[in-house]
Amino acid sequence: MADLDKLALAMPLATKEVSDDGRPSYHVHRKMFCFHRGRRPDAIDPKTGDRMADVLMFRVADLDEKDLILSDGRGIYFTTPHFKGYPAVLVRIPSLRRLKRNELRDLVVGAWLTRAQKRVAKAWLAENEPDAPEE
Repeated sequence: MADLDKLALAMPLATKEVSDDGRPSYHVHRKMFCFHRGRRPDAIDPKTGDRMADVLMFRVADLDEKDLILSDGRGIYFTTPHFKGYPAVLVRIPSLRRLKRNELRDLVVGAWLTRAQKRVAKAWLAENEPDAPEE
């Protein structure tokens, strides 16, 4: 979670809010791009049958990207019926340690890009993303 916090808050204009029970959410332009979900009836731990209290939601660009991320065979990413048709993926907090830091960075950057104003996103991409290969 410390890496998530650093990566999310490193994005331009990103802010963090913390709920009364300590769950963080990350915003840009008052739009949420990642947050720690509360216990919900649609996210049940398959081992215990309890509602999961350790689920993070990350926005993604579109449903195609969601499907691509969900196809990762490691079982890190998932969704629930609540997110059917919504461009977001879920990750359990203990699964963050199974992600390489650059994978987590890509997830955070992608989520941020879905909510940042176009001019802000374009400026950030121009400074931070590698140039396209020359032909």
